[in-house]
Amino acid sequence: MKQILAILGMNLRTILARSGSSIVIIIGIAGSVAVMVSLLAMAEGLSKTIASTGEEDRVLIFRDGANSELSSGIYLPNVAIIENMPGIRKSEDGPMISAELFTIIDLKKKGADDTSNLPLRGVEPMSFKIRPELKIIEGENFTPGRAEIIVGKGANNQYEGLDIGDQIKVRDSMVTVVGIFSTGGDVHESEIWADLAGSQGFFRRENSASIAIAQMDNSSVISDFAVALELDPRLELKVQGEAEFYSQQSSGASTVIEVFGYAVAVIMAIGAIFAALNTMYTAVSTRLVEIGTLRAIGFHGSSVLFALMVESMVLALLGGLLGAGISYFIFNGYTVSTLASGSFTQTAFDFAVTGSIVSQGLILALIVGFLGGLLPARRAAVQDITEALRAI
Repeated sequence: MKQILAILGMNLRTILARSGSSIVIIIGIAGSVAVMVSLLAMAEGLSKTIASTGEEDRVLIFRDGANSELSSGIYLPNVAIIENMPGIRKSEDGPMISAELFTIIDLKKKGADDTSNLPLRGVEPMSFKIRPELKIIEGENFTPGRAEIIVGKGANNQYEGLDIGDQIKVRDSMVTVVGIFSTGGDVHESEIWADLAGSQGFFRRENSASIAIAQMDNSSVISDFAVALELDPRLELKVQGEAEFYSQQSSGASTVIEVFGYAVAVIMAIGAIFAALNTMYTAVSTRLVEIGTLRAIGFHGSSVLFALMVESMVLALLGGLLGAGISYFIFNGYTVSTLASGSFTQTAFDFAVTGSIVSQGLILALIVGFLGGLLPARRAAVQDITEALRAI
């Protein structure tokens, strides 16, 4: 152990003298780690945003065969039938069920030339009781019957013309932004909400909606409620738990981003391994006499091997910390938007650089350091002593 510490101390003290080659290793590994951490943070942020949407005791009711709000359709008389079914929670204003119309409009994103899809959700007053997490954070709520809208704070940050007092065109009508809302960071913050009746008029969807949302007495009654609804021949509808629906919506996109992140990181890591191999081989070749002298005075080859491996791992760890730090300070909390699965609309979310992701980045760095240092360190450990000392 004393031999290892002695060699290691000498190696680490000479890192500054070999700063050029050391920086090559650190920067190469930092790049690999930064890319992986950034892409995984993107996947984590998207997954958290969508998966945080919904409650276990709320259900969404779709047309049978539909797999998204956009492809679903439900007649309002059917909602009147459903609201009398057992299991739906009652409030002072009646059964807690609301029809909602989910549609798409086009608006310009800030700093962009082209338009992007943005969801507009027509809701009834009961929708606000069913979703108490929605809070008006600026301005006021829309008044039913008026051409007014409220805007999620994510949409307000990402799109032009969505500040309070602005007017936008919805089909052939102009509507005024009267409020901005928050829903605790879930997908609804990327939406515009309006009065259901007005939305039906905008899109000529009288007497119909996309879905219905219902607040159940508790999650245990959902199964019986779903069976009763799906067996009713008048309805041709299906039930899905709200939390389950949004969890499924997030899985595809976040998995693609994660796979892409790992793939790019591995490709860059391979390049970093070769850079580390080249640098460590150069470092060993310029120190053959030094290493040979250590061997001649009694230092074991295993001590040399271990000390050089630690040196490589230290450089790799520094690169990993640098890459993770860059990703954290640049991307953590950074808001972007991407096309949501199933709805063909933009969903805003924040990058989330978590401890788990940073740990994965550091593990990648240490793997690169280990593989990049192993062969050069082994060469130094098994070299012939007399051959190394001939250069003296």
